[in-house]
Amino acid sequence: MNEQPLKRAPDGRSPLTFFSLVFALSVPISLAGTLLERELLPGLPASALITPFCPLIAACLLVYRENRAKGVIGLLKRSFDYQRIRAKIWYSPVVLLMPGVMALEYGLLRLMGVPIPGPQFSIWTPVGLFVAFFSAALGEELGWMGYAIDPLQARLNALRASLLLGLIWSVWHFIPLVQAGRSAEWIAWWTLETVAQRVLIVWLYNNTGRSVFAAAAYHAMLNLAWQLFPVNGSYYDPRITALIVSLSAVIVTVRWGPKTLAQFNPGVNHADVIGQAH
Repeated sequence: MNEQPLKRAPDGRSPLTFFSLVFALSVPISLAGTLLERELLPGLPASALITPFCPLIAACLLVYRENRAKGVIGLLKRSFDYQRIRAKIWYSPVVLLMPGVMALEYGLLRLMGVPIPGPQFSIWTPVGLFVAFFSAALGEELGWMGYAIDPLQARLNALRASLLLGLIWSVWHFIPLVQAGRSAEWIAWWTLETVAQRVLIVWLYNNTGRSVFAAAAYHAMLNLAWQLFPVNGSYYDPRITALIVSLSAVIVTVRWGPKTLAQFNPGVNHADVIGQAH
């Protein structure tokens, strides 16, 4: 494996300012959601209709300050930067990894004697849910990956940046999780899974030429696999999912290396930074 250091991130990008702005925008919306007492989907409070776009709004405000309208347009163009994915084999984990995780969890629950039913949804349900989840995922990933991850990786390394961003991403969800009636134990296991998920997202991002589209598509598949498991996420067990995903993150880290989480090929430019997209 030929592991190379990441190029320096664009000057002036402050992840701390970005995170502070994301929380400042989203916390009031999440708190206001407690007054509605309604869910968009089972386990998904009404505030989730708006909060996923707070990272995008925060990133746009900061990018506009740095590069005006040109910077914002460049950031938004990364929504569909699939041309960065030179090796098409990376679509396989983007699309299939999370369904595979949930299929494994389903089998383990059956082996444990849990009376779990078979999947119950129409053929069009996954299509509609994916479109909705992908839109929301773009709202998040244009901020998390399109703005924050590159300066974090430049200052730390890919693994440390992933763990830090994953922890912040988890805490950002705590108010909606409490609104959904999740217990402290449930949230703890979910947090472990979510931090590990961010390691996998950064792994995919770094190996797809820094593609935000790839990160958002995986994020959407993550939510889709949960919501369809097997009936509106009703039997989702964060303990099992956390252990499977954490093991996957460990394997990825050992195989690809903590510095970059990427296998560099001299023929592919893996070192594009967000400043070059503006």
